[in-house]
Amino acid sequence: MPVPARGDPVSDNTSREAGADAAGGEGPKRVRADVRRNLDALLTAAAEIFATSGVDAPVRQITARAGVGAGTLYRHFPQRSDLIAAVFRHEVDACADAASDLAAQYGPAEALCRWLQRFTAFIATKRGLSAALHSGDPAYDTLPAYFDQRFMPVLGALIDAAVRAGEIRPDVDPEDLLTATRNLTLPAQEDESGHTRRMVALLVDGLRYGAKGGPAAG
Repeated sequence: MPVPARGDPVSDNTSREAGADAAGGEGPKRVRADVRRNLDALLTAAAEIFATSGVDAPVRQITARAGVGAGTLYRHFPQRSDLIAAVFRHEVDACADAASDLAAQYGPAEALCRWLQRFTAFIATKRGLSAALHSGDPAYDTLPAYFDQRFMPVLGALIDAAVRAGEIRPDVDPEDLLTATRNLTLPAQEDESGHTRRMVALLVDGLRYGAKGGPAAG
């Protein structure tokens, strides 16, 4: 079962801006490239700043790092919550997409372990996101479902590959494993990243117990 690939990453705001600018007479391809470049710069800058300063970091820090003006940011993201939601989706996509690369580079159990390490790093950098998700802002309503829609299939594919290879036990549930791994990061601080990595490695080692060719589970 191959690791699923992500869909079209272009946001509705990006599409609207590209269409409007193209209608103004500029070459559509160049406009789309410029819009995409600005959007990527904003999302990357915001993700970096949110990871170190939290989701309430000043907008001017984000625009300065992205190298764009405030007007560009607000055209894409009229509200702060729009930006936070977009960054979350962008980071979820990057984490989910890493699964296929890892599956191509490593054996099944090692790819699973490395992806879970990548997942814990993703969770640990989401400072302030939990409070935002529970704020009642409608911009966040679809994020929990998006989280599951992107992560469950790729984790399931990694688990299936490791089971077929006889490297982990056959009764591993993706939802249980994702929840257990996520809980290892709570609370997570920057100086605890080494500890979290060790705990993930121990967790995956435990999954090997009862695998084909390994010791039988009691």
